[in-house]
Amino acid sequence: QVELVESGGGLVQAGCSLRLSCVASGGAFSNYGMGWFRQAPGKEREFVAAISWSGGNTYYRDSVEGRFTISRDNAKNTVYLQMNSLKPEDTAVYYCAADLFGAAAMDRQGEYEYWGQGTQVTVSS
Repeated sequence: QVELVESGGGLVQAGCSLRLSCVASGGAFSNYGMGWFRQAPGKEREFVAAISWSGGNTYYRDSVEGRFTISRDNAKNTVYLQMNSLKPEDTAVYYCAADLFGAAAMDRQGEYEYWGQGTQVTVSS
């Protein structure tokens, strides 16, 4: 059983940056592809970014490409989401998720076995 705990959310103004962290425990972190998803009020949860288990591939939704960067530190069992140039439409609860040996189709929620509880990101205009 893998436990995921997100942190780093908060309230910021448009144009500012935040870095989300997700610490994993209970499993071999380096074997898991990791993803970030988000859910805004009244909307479906959507894919944001993912990194393959090897770290060799990253994936982003179009609206965050060039602004967000996903990375991982296997020594710290942590995946990060650096979010720059934040916009009000980025406001959502952000969730991290783990996919055993995930390397493809990482934008599909059904591929992920474990989910964190989420961290709130609010961007004011």
